[in-house]
Amino acid sequence: MTSSADKKQALQQWRERCKQVQSLTDTALLVSEDAHLREKRIRRLQSDYPAFCEYYFPHYLRLRDKATGEVIRTIHNAPFHNAAARKVKATPDLKAVFMWPRAHAKSTHFDIFIPLWLMFQPKRLINFMVVVSKSEDAADRLLGDIQAELQYNQRLIADFGLQQSDGSWQDGEFKTASGVKFLACGRGQSPRGLRDREARPDYIVVDDIDDDELCRNEKRVSDLTEWVKSALFGSLDVGRGRFIMVGNLISKNSVLANLATTHGVYLSRIQAVDKDGEPVWQEKWTRQEAQAYRDFVGYRAWEKEMMHNPILSGSIFRAEWIRFKRLPPLRSYDRLICYTDPSFKSTTANDYKASRLWGKLGSELHLIDCYVRQDTVSGMVRWLYDLYERTRDKAAILFYMEAIFMQDIILDEFEAEGKARGYQLPIMPDRRHKPEKIQRIEAVSPLWERGFVYYNAALKDSPDMQVGIDQTLALSRGSRVHDDAPDADEGAIWLLQRSSRQESAQPIISPRPRARGMW
Repeated sequence: MTSSADKKQALQQWRERCKQVQSLTDTALLVSEDAHLREKRIRRLQSDYPAFCEYYFPHYLRLRDKATGEVIRTIHNAPFHNAAARKVKATPDLKAVFMWPRAHAKSTHFDIFIPLWLMFQPKRLINFMVVVSKSEDAADRLLGDIQAELQYNQRLIADFGLQQSDGSWQDGEFKTASGVKFLACGRGQSPRGLRDREARPDYIVVDDIDDDELCRNEKRVSDLTEWVKSALFGSLDVGRGRFIMVGNLISKNSVLANLATTHGVYLSRIQAVDKDGEPVWQEKWTRQEAQAYRDFVGYRAWEKEMMHNPILSGSIFRAEWIRFKRLPPLRSYDRLICYTDPSFKSTTANDYKASRLWGKLGSELHLIDCYVRQDTVSGMVRWLYDLYERTRDKAAILFYMEAIFMQDIILDEFEAEGKARGYQLPIMPDRRHKPEKIQRIEAVSPLWERGFVYYNAALKDSPDMQVGIDQTLALSRGSRVHDDAPDADEGAIWLLQRSSRQESAQPIISPRPRARGMW
């Protein structure tokens, strides 16, 4: 429950928001227009969603410097924003899940822009909106954003009349002067029989109802899914109206996941970057900003929050099996192998490539150096040559790559780099007939569990080491997670173990028996 101090702070923040809305939509800034031009402009905005957003909500679509507050640039809607609005408008009895990444304006569009666009159509398309969130307080705050626009947005008021409301978002409901009702509801609350006189809700938006704690409990997720499908959906007039859930897929065991796979539900699934690593909302951030964000939050958080690929750790490997130690000089090792998994895509920077240098010292296996990056083949090849040059005077490393990857396009990169350096890297193919990948990796996982595997403590905080660990801990059967690092680990370890088996299996030579005489 929210304390009185929290409520007072929320009210103060809302009032500041209202002042901002009022000042940034001041009609004095607009060019005066006669009644005919005004009517023509309004009709155009009613039919053009991106133009509607840019005209009425300039305060949402400006990127400001956090230090100075100055506008850096104007942000336009992404194509998926506009497609979603058109879908919602065109489908009166919509059941939909909009699975969008974090910070991609889910609440802004579905809780503010789209309902107001529907409300201010020539023929009003929304009469009773319900906002549902993980708590009643969270739902109330979402409701406060739309009430601020209705009461203080001067452009809306100038074009569609005074919208002073009856009621308050702090009480969880209000009603506009034109008769449109808005209501907040926390998850699990009873919405049965919700009505405004004879009217039932015709626009329900369920916004980020899942959280990590909930998703760890299958029974709670199942019960809440049933509540959404029966009690909440049942508050519509026998299913008439727009029923929308928005969020990012934080867990495969979630209400969002369950509803997204329900028959008859429309699904919009947007990932933060495309297959080439380019942001899908290019007006919001650049490729470099996306990469910097990914590097900071880490592999698992990026996949969970931005790519709808929630990763459960511990299905094959466990975090407590990852052990670090200070490693000895290279000359101390019985054998050294660098195994490379370059991935099938030779040019894209969105696919991970992994090179892993492993050493065997007695019964222990040490990860000495590593490269796990979204890079081109040429970038990977340069790293391998650099590794060779750093180590060739210290120890003999055997370089391996799976034979299937040693194709012309990859070998050409090695040859080109070799010509530039004056020698060719002695890389050999791994020609074994491999079992299924997960099966192979599972087969070596007991080495981690039993304490035979150690990672280089000197590289503990390096991005390559951390991404490799994240991929290892994320690995599970049926997952879509990148597995280049653990796959390369298995290749190197198999070769190291094979050499040990061969050395230990020396033939025993006994004297040749004399032939006995026949008499």
